[in-house]
Amino acid sequence: MTGFVFSEKPIRIDRGEGPYLYADDGTEYLDFGASYACTPLGHAHPAVVERTTEQLRKLFYVQASYPNDERDELYEKLAALAPGDVDYTWLCNSGTEANEAALKFARSATGRSKIVATTQGFHGRTMGALATTWKDKYKKPFEPLVDDVEFVPYGDAEALAGAVDDETAAVILEPLQGEGGINPAPTEYLQAVRVHTARHGAAMILDEIQTGLGRTGTLWAAERHDVVPDMLTSAKGLANGLPLGATLCREWIAEGAGPHGSTFSGGPAISAAANATLDELVEGEFPGHAADVGGYLREELEVALGDSVRDVRGSGLMVGIEVKRGANRALRDLALEHQLLALPAGRTVVRLLPPLVIGEEHVDRAVDALAEVLA
Repeated sequence: MTGFVFSEKPIRIDRGEGPYLYADDGTEYLDFGASYACTPLGHAHPAVVERTTEQLRKLFYVQASYPNDERDELYEKLAALAPGDVDYTWLCNSGTEANEAALKFARSATGRSKIVATTQGFHGRTMGALATTWKDKYKKPFEPLVDDVEFVPYGDAEALAGAVDDETAAVILEPLQGEGGINPAPTEYLQAVRVHTARHGAAMILDEIQTGLGRTGTLWAAERHDVVPDMLTSAKGLANGLPLGATLCREWIAEGAGPHGSTFSGGPAISAAANATLDELVEGEFPGHAADVGGYLREELEVALGDSVRDVRGSGLMVGIEVKRGANRALRDLALEHQLLALPAGRTVVRLLPPLVIGEEHVDRAVDALAEVLA
């Protein structure tokens, strides 16, 4: 008998191509979840497959203390694409590791321990990142966690100002909350976070694990708000489905990051996949495409669903539909009756995170299915 930890869905996926996934019985599914935003270029993108395969033929992996061309190129590319003077990169395997590193770097750089996080925030499942995640259902079985974490209401600049002081190492938050329900932050709030952290010498950590790489309409959501954080974390779609995370930081943060490490820190094959992904995203102007198609998606949803749902919100191709009943039954019906795959964001929000390669014809199919199930 074999065992598994994850709960499994009743669909066995065999392969993928573009915005589609195919079950082992041949059924085609339109993927509007992208495995939690992990495949921004869709499945089996030719440029990513070709470059990764070429690197695999040469060298699968060598530890990060040995330079190699693909990793060096990725360092340079991320520094060039990051906002402002966020020029230093630490590579890892996942979003939670990227956030874990950011929290450690903040404490090391400031010599302080206090972390300020937000209600409804989600930053990962390792012990440090989990301590800054809001919902008890993720935390209770594993307590006690890392301490000296204070939560403030998301979007409340006054509460944030009252929490950040000269004992604060960092504030960590998402520019648009994903797991918490697709909750966007006003620009004024994010800029206030930047002001208060700078005033007290604390680090501003912007968690762009889900919002980054063009999903919200710009390469980084920080750009839309004219904010340059001290650290920006990225993962999920960074290597278009292969495991890679990155903690991007300013020089004053990087100076104290030396003792931190990871065995699988940006191996050559993973770096090759990331280089191909970033090249395609930028050269193909996918952030702008996400803004245009995402706008069309929200407009069509608002017309088709009307008062049958509580709200349609989001940015670019990160969209949440707040329903009047539980989201899980709707997600089941979408998958089994309409071959449309979507995600939950809490119990009452249907989350749409399609690959950025979709067009209006894919939106039309998804909206028809959502209207039939939700309206």
